[in-house]
Amino acid sequence: MYKTLVAVDDVDKEVDGGLPSLRGLKRRLSCSPSGRPLATPQQKEVSKETASSVAEAADTECKVCSPEDLVVVPGSAKRTDYLSWDDYFMAVAHLSAMRSKDPSTQVGACIVNSQNRIVGIGYNGFPAGCHDDDLPWSRNSSNPLDNKYMYVCHAEMNAILNRISSDTRGCRMYVGLFPCNECAKLIIQSGIHEVIYLSDKYHDQPAFVASRRLLNCAGIRFRQQTTSRKITIDLGALQ
Repeated sequence: MYKTLVAVDDVDKEVDGGLPSLRGLKRRLSCSPSGRPLATPQQKEVSKETASSVAEAADTECKVCSPEDLVVVPGSAKRTDYLSWDDYFMAVAHLSAMRSKDPSTQVGACIVNSQNRIVGIGYNGFPAGCHDDDLPWSRNSSNPLDNKYMYVCHAEMNAILNRISSDTRGCRMYVGLFPCNECAKLIIQSGIHEVIYLSDKYHDQPAFVASRRLLNCAGIRFRQQTTSRKITIDLGALQ
């Protein structure tokens, strides 16, 4: 039996045996104080080369992303004849109007929020649960009870009542016909801040004069959309 005196971390320790002690010493010297393996000289050199390469790449300008180097692929440009937001939402209102059973006037309305998301759609017709054949569609009967005006819900009313949002404040409404005074009240009360319409054919009738007065008093903006855009929907072409 012999003893070998070795120094580990500047502390003299007496260990028994020969080779077993040297192996333990080698394992200790190859680890950091935390117990993690220390990098070999070869690993350190590779790390330095990698860091140098990254630094050089960061200092080099990206030529691929430079505007002058961009390549335009034929057919990759966007369409230029797409619908504007106004045309799009007015078209949705007009499409909704095609659901109306009214033989004389079909009106649709579309409510849109500030993110250009549709939150309500409606068209003129009888209240829910009232069959379209049980009430009159006439507009010129001498008996007021035989005219549609006593029974029809306007498109603006239905759009507001059909809304999928709990709040329509700050929204705008697209409607085919300028709203009457009764619809103007609903628009004001629902918090809609702008009305975009196509037709104003009843401009001088009292109900519409009163409507403009109400909207102006409430600070609700309204404007007539002028467009020459013709939109044709052929459902058969999609099949």
